[in-house]
Amino acid sequence: MNNKDKIGLTIISFLAYYLTGAMIVVTGVIIRSISEYFKLSIADMSSIFTFLNAGILVSIFLNSWITKLISLKKQIICGLGLIIISIIGFIKVHNILIFCINIFLLGMVGGITMSIGTFLITNIYFGKERTSKLLITDSFFSMSGIIFPIISAFLLKNNILWYWIYFIIGIIYAIIFIITLNVKFPIYQLESYITDTSSKKNYRISIFMLCCSALCYILGQLIFISWIPEYARQNIGMNIQSASHLVSNFWLSYMVGMWCFSYIIKFIDLQIALTILSGISTLLMYYFIHNHNIHLFNIIMIALGFFSSAIYTIIITLTSLQTKTPSQKLINLILICGTVGTLLTFIITGPIVFKIGIRGALIIANILYSTVFILSVLLGFTSKHKINF
Repeated sequence: MNNKDKIGLTIISFLAYYLTGAMIVVTGVIIRSISEYFKLSIADMSSIFTFLNAGILVSIFLNSWITKLISLKKQIICGLGLIIISIIGFIKVHNILIFCINIFLLGMVGGITMSIGTFLITNIYFGKERTSKLLITDSFFSMSGIIFPIISAFLLKNNILWYWIYFIIGIIYAIIFIITLNVKFPIYQLESYITDTSSKKNYRISIFMLCCSALCYILGQLIFISWIPEYARQNIGMNIQSASHLVSNFWLSYMVGMWCFSYIIKFIDLQIALTILSGISTLLMYYFIHNHNIHLFNIIMIALGFFSSAIYTIIITLTSLQTKTPSQKLINLILICGTVGTLLTFIITGPIVFKIGIRGALIIANILYSTVFILSVLLGFTSKHKINF
């Protein structure tokens, strides 16, 4: 693979995460405008946005099989058609059923591009450089979380209808499409299989633990972040601006952490790094929940964002290193587990908050983080990443 193709494919991976992140983060900003547009309550509208996550989940689940029939380049080309259909549907058709279909199609495009982006990085980079590039790739998801709410708020403030935000997201995909036409994609390879019985057993145990870690981490993170603003208002006495500032601090330090760990991780074994970072993050979350000093909350959130930033990427990298040739099925399996964690966030926490309160939801998040720590320790006895490094 020549240098031009390698750079082009890397940029596609960065933009793929940026695109999917933009689709997800704008929801909270525009949901009131959309609910008013369709004359629905915000509660009803929020449940409709489950179609977005469902689209992401379905497309990631199917992607490893689709790749055997349709090349990665053709998938991106087809994705342009889907995103054009979705945006035209948003603009031209004022019907909630059509909106559900369009938001599902949009989610499918996001899931396909994110899956392809992850697969490209794991196939064109090796060893700790793979982890480094995956961290930078994942930071583009967080970057969209900082930039797109500002863009969305600006458009809405100037009385520009909500669907033009998706038009801007479509422009990002158009850039991905243009780069795709000008680069050569790696040939899809069949994944390596392990024939030794004891190795195969350890391989399956490792994959199971990594899948559980991915689900627990994403679920724990989203439970914590989703309920922090309300917890800060009810339990700490912060106003809405200060409570929102806590979340902003988390995501900003999360992005900075990814950039820093993309360099630091080159000098540490991945399983050890996962154990250390998940352990520190668990302690920081515990301290946040039990802290009574209001001045320390922002500091703890900044530290938590920084030290937890590399966890999910390391889990993906360790998964890709369980076989000699990176397996798209395994990578998609981890992405599916993470997406399932996203879907379960409010399904799990809704009853807990109703019966116990918001603090109970935060404690559940802390337990999930501690589960990731325990699994990362156990992973040291079964992981094959050193052999396939």
